[in-house]
Amino acid sequence: MIIVGGGIGGLAAAVAVTRRGHRAVVLERSADFAEIGAGIQLAPNGLHALDRLGLGEAVRGCAVHIDELRFMDGVTGEHVVSMPLTGAYRRRFGSPYVVVHRGELYRLLLDACRRSGAVELRARSGATGYRQDATSATVLLADGTHVTGDAVIGADGIRSAIRGQLVGDGEPRVVGITVYRTVVPMERVPEELRRNAVTWWAGPGRHFVHYAIAGGRYLNLAPSIENGVTEAFAGKPVPAPEVRRAFAGLGATARRLLALGEEWKSWSLVDRDPVDRWTDGRVTLLGDAAHPMLHYAAQGACQALEDAVLLGDLLGDLLDVPPDAIGERFGKYAAQRQERTARMTLAARASTRLWHPVGPAAKARNAMLSALSATELHDRVAWMHGTRESGHQEVRA
Repeated sequence: MIIVGGGIGGLAAAVAVTRRGHRAVVLERSADFAEIGAGIQLAPNGLHALDRLGLGEAVRGCAVHIDELRFMDGVTGEHVVSMPLTGAYRRRFGSPYVVVHRGELYRLLLDACRRSGAVELRARSGATGYRQDATSATVLLADGTHVTGDAVIGADGIRSAIRGQLVGDGEPRVVGITVYRTVVPMERVPEELRRNAVTWWAGPGRHFVHYAIAGGRYLNLAPSIENGVTEAFAGKPVPAPEVRRAFAGLGATARRLLALGEEWKSWSLVDRDPVDRWTDGRVTLLGDAAHPMLHYAAQGACQALEDAVLLGDLLGDLLDVPPDAIGERFGKYAAQRQERTARMTLAARASTRLWHPVGPAAKARNAMLSALSATELHDRVAWMHGTRESGHQEVRA
């Protein structure tokens, strides 16, 4: 198998297929196999996928196990509602809800690839496209060389070269929102502001999320604002006063937390419309190359992990897959994953309607949310969190 892209999805796919006896070559455009970024939230469905990859226990061991998801009115400071993530939640969905540093998850996947003996990792190998025939598929590289195997899995992100040829839908959609990110050592966070929760402060046209990462050693800060940005950019440094000015309309506690941030970077948020074509014969897409979504549902990594597990299952053991069956297996994979990931993509887009209202609409939202019981809140996320493997069967105790 040729896997294009050495991110979380690509490495997970390599682990999944090599556990079934296949060999994999992972092509990464960068000079090194490394992951940037801060925190990732992993709901039970993501952890169940990691269990299937043999990494669930290790991830749980380095993650922060979250007690609640807290929704706050970012202007008044009112605590609107919390979804408890212990007790009944863990019994119902079969796992905790955790946050982990992106680099820690990546390292575990990379180590698993290196231990397998069946994964070849090739850096400085950016893909430009592919070709195929009746018996093989070939990835074309930017340096003019190529790599050939039984099949190609395009896991090369939102600007995937493999998707560009397979789907041809151009540049991603810039959604008009900028997110700012930084991490703060936990010893700098006042004791009274620490809580084992993922907390949202919802305000007019903006919101602010924070939670502990790296075993509780750092607080991850991620405020977002609808500022009408039309240009795609990533990792752009931003002066701390600029971030504070953008969220000056939030209440005192939210501003106090934001003031802790010093070295900020910004990203303009992008996604793509769901499509119903992920496969072309011996070529298929995975993760952000297949279904890039906003991070607001906290499901991007989880969905890539689900993709990888299902692909491993459908490709099966090496001796069970006739060479001419790969295209059929890829078609089954896409058919089983497209509806769920499309729903997730649209739910992430729609989430700003919950977080960003102003005035009476915000008060109505608060009243609606505060009236929900813990069980009703769990019911609302069951289709996302309460699944195993390919994401079609809710897990109940």
